Amino acid sequence: MSAMEMDPSGEALESNGPKALGSLDQHVLSTLAEVVERVMSFLPSKVLLRAACVCRLWRDCAWRKLKARQRVKWLSTVGAGELNSGGHPLVQVVKEEIEKVYILPELFLYFTDADSLNDHGAHCGPKKAKKRHGLETALSLEKLLPKDCEIVGLTTPGTVVTPMGSASNPPRELEDGDSGFALLFPKISGVKIQKFQFFKDSNNKVFDENILEEAGLKNNPDLRVVLIFGYNTWRHGATRFLNQVLNPLNEKSIIIAGGHVEYLVSFSSQAKTQGTDCIGVVGLALSGPQIQGATVLLDKNVYDEKTADSAMQRLKAANIPEENSLGLMFACVGRGEQHYKKKNIEADSFRKHFPNVPLFGFFGNGEIGCDRVVSGNFTLRECNGQKDNLLHGYTTVMAIIHFGHTK
Repeated sequence: MSAMEMDPSGEALESNGPKALGSLDQHVLSTLAEVVERVMSFLPSKVLLRAACVCRLWRDCAWRKLKARQRVKWLSTVGAGELNSGGHPLVQVVKEEIEKVYILPELFLYFTDADSLNDHGAHCGPKKAKKRHGLETALSLEKLLPKDCEIVGLTTPGTVVTPMGSASNPPRELEDGDSGFALLFPKISGVKIQKFQFFKDSNNKVFDENILEEAGLKNNPDLRVVLIFGYNTWRHGATRFLNQVLNPLNEKSIIIAGGHVEYLVSFSSQAKTQGTDCIGVVGLALSGPQIQGATVLLDKNVYDEKTADSAMQRLKAANIPEENSLGLMFACVGRGEQHYKKKNIEADSFRKHFPNVPLFGFFGNGEIGCDRVVSGNFTLRECNGQKDNLLHGYTTVMAIIHFGHTK
């Protein structure tokens, strides 16, 4: 005989044996926060956002899960595909993988190689063609990302990439061919990431340091790391401008790492590239007491596996936690295989000492950074008024950045 029962919303449910009871059990389970959160822990972010629209309980559970996901995610390509109308192969990777990402990205920092664009649009000239193709890539990526996600996109002569799948995958130095990577930063408790961009003002020889404060680069006691990238630095006056930006930062005991790229192709979620024809710098200011980092500088005297390994040993001995950390490598285009007469020396050395830290970076037209690890006690060196030379050539800046322990 049929029985009538009421669900929590007050609607009648007709019960006819096991089938009806199964429906009732399913309904009850979907209203238990513990069960809902357990199920949601297996869902990627895009699915969670859809689930959050079902009801208040699901919304609250979904947002709790999203807030708890605070690891930096990466996507990469090592040149398996071919360039097409969609832009660089990285676009296809992002298109396929963004649905599976378990974080909600607030900032999307990406690098693509420039050399693979040489044959596109030759009638426009190589430089114009590469920049145009870079802009097409930027627009394609913008369409795949959340509307409020900030974007910084740069093109470089070559890249350093850890293949997707595992942080322990061997990183690869890719000095030619189609390659690229993207770092996806979620909102991280206790960490503030601010992007910045400064142009050289041809009408004013004096750099206004007040704009550094707006970017979190001055009068910021929580500033720990500055990632900085110069573009159009082949032009007259670039070195002076870069020093004007870097000198105020050099007085702080912070980690500074970066290099000179080919092009800036995106600097907003709308892919606007205002000022890309000027001498300029872009970058990220990473603030928060839980951020830790260290850098070592491999100069021209580091010429073989043994000396490269010694530099990496010092970086390792700085005791930066490896959990929730990234490795960064910014090398001169004159290094790599040409310098060592063997492939992947520096990336392999990094992996030897940091087997579970993914490594990313590029080969560029100059390096920015310094050696901030003291030999002997392996602590971060205080500047004490003595300024480092931050602009280099024919070197490699190797860094590790820790974003804090996750639950």
